[in-house]
Amino acid sequence: MKLSSVLLSVLASLVIVPDSSIAWEPAKPIEFVVPAGTGGGADQMARLIAGLADKHKLTPRPLIVVNKSGAAGAEGFLDVKNKKGDAHTIIITLSNLFTTPLHNNLPFNWRDYTPLARMALDEFVLWVNADSPYKTAKEYLAAVKDKQCKERQGGQCLMGGTGSAQEDQILTIQLEQALAGVKFTYVPFKGGGEVCVNLVGKHVDSTVNNPAECASHWRAGRVRPLAVFDTARLTVGEWKNIPTIKEALGADVSYLMLRGIFGAPNMPKDAVDWYVAFLKKVTETPEWKKYMEEGALRPAFAAGAEYVTWVEENERLHKELMGKGGLLKK
Repeated sequence: MKLSSVLLSVLASLVIVPDSSIAWEPAKPIEFVVPAGTGGGADQMARLIAGLADKHKLTPRPLIVVNKSGAAGAEGFLDVKNKKGDAHTIIITLSNLFTTPLHNNLPFNWRDYTPLARMALDEFVLWVNADSPYKTAKEYLAAVKDKQCKERQGGQCLMGGTGSAQEDQILTIQLEQALAGVKFTYVPFKGGGEVCVNLVGKHVDSTVNNPAECASHWRAGRVRPLAVFDTARLTVGEWKNIPTIKEALGADVSYLMLRGIFGAPNMPKDAVDWYVAFLKKVTETPEWKKYMEEGALRPAFAAGAEYVTWVEENERLHKELMGKGGLLKK
């Protein structure tokens, strides 16, 4: 056999024999679905992750953020559900992962997706406009009880929130149930950013936004935080001075919201491993740590069995809370 023939044979064998040692990585842009409007906490986090991936060269292909907020996020969830086995589609989840299907009886729940990572837990703060006369939660809730909000609203106090039967409305109902005589008129919007803009514009009297969704307006002197819905005060920066709801009102009402990532149904395991490692690297960047502090988010990275167990427990919690608030679909 001629030498050239031998070389060709060897080269052919190298072409047709795959290298199983090469790990999976994205081969095309990753669609990063946000089941909420622009400007809110989920949108902010998704765009930060996409930016950090590019800045620190954490992925060979870009993440393309796509907002699909229709029907309280159901549009986004159902779109991803239909992409079975797709390794290039992921979705950022807030607690509408639980609330939307429970309230609307829609054909999806978290088990339809591939758990990747819990990135953080988000807080809720009771906010009023900075021009309002209320300096404390006690003063504001006394006004709510006595129906002393704007005359053009018939004395009713408007509580702005992100969607019907979502986390914001659950907290609003919990306040009403914990404080005798307190009743809000709940006004749903499409996203947390829109909620705070409406508070700044004085179209609502209060909101229960996440810290990051109102932080810029707070620092600009447009809104005022009255209390945080947690069992203890926040421990970072300027947030430390905000009392808990229990401190301010004696009401034992607390809530933490999921900020997590899921993949499309039946995502291949090697792709899951890649995403978990990628998302872990994101949380180790200095920009992410700064974002956690400035937005008063609680770092809480989890993957695998730990993440699944947490999701199972919180699905049960939301079903219980929504049942008490009359928000479950009958």
